[in-house]
Amino acid sequence: MREAERHFVAEFVGIFALVFVGSGSIMMAQHTNAASPLLIAAVAHGLILAIMVTATMRISGHLNPAVTIGFLVTRRIEPLMAAIYICAQLLGAIAAAYALKATVPADLFAATRGGGQAIALDVTAWQAFFLESIATFFLTFVVFGTAVDPNAPKVGGFAIGLTVGADILAIGPLTGASMNPARSFGPAVAAGIWEGQLIYWTGPILGGVVAA
Repeated sequence: MREAERHFVAEFVGIFALVFVGSGSIMMAQHTNAASPLLIAAVAHGLILAIMVTATMRISGHLNPAVTIGFLVTRRIEPLMAAIYICAQLLGAIAAAYALKATVPADLFAATRGGGQAIALDVTAWQAFFLESIATFFLTFVVFGTAVDPNAPKVGGFAIGLTVGADILAIGPLTGASMNPARSFGPAVAAGIWEGQLIYWTGPILGGVVAA
């Protein structure tokens, strides 16, 4: 039981940081009328993910239901532990979104949908689905090639964070570059806006499973 608690706490704290910093960066870019909001979001997400994966990888380090499901289908994690991971990820994401809702100006939170993602009007649902699948494939591929492979170079979460940043630069304006169902779910709950949630779950999970 104690081992399960340690994994739960690590995943909760890690995803809390990702959503708080990631969503916060989107809000602050709008609040300051930043010239390069996409670059700010890419750097913020990449940095915080690299830091939190490195900090938690000795215990867990998934911080993403799509990655956890990839571990599950390759039998690297037991179903019960996978359920604990995903519960922690969803609860941590929701907690972070509500923490932002309680501390940033209400108009800013509403204008940015709680720092969540949105699908561009000129992108179809299928295009968004495949964009999220491909981006998450890259992310999970790097996770398995660095953090999972015992013969890989010991770079901590650095390569994983870089992949997230690169994916955001590549597809951010089209889908928001979620790559993480929990990352999208937390702000959706706090903001009450559920647009695109089916895509933000199915696309990343498919990409994660294929890569795994």
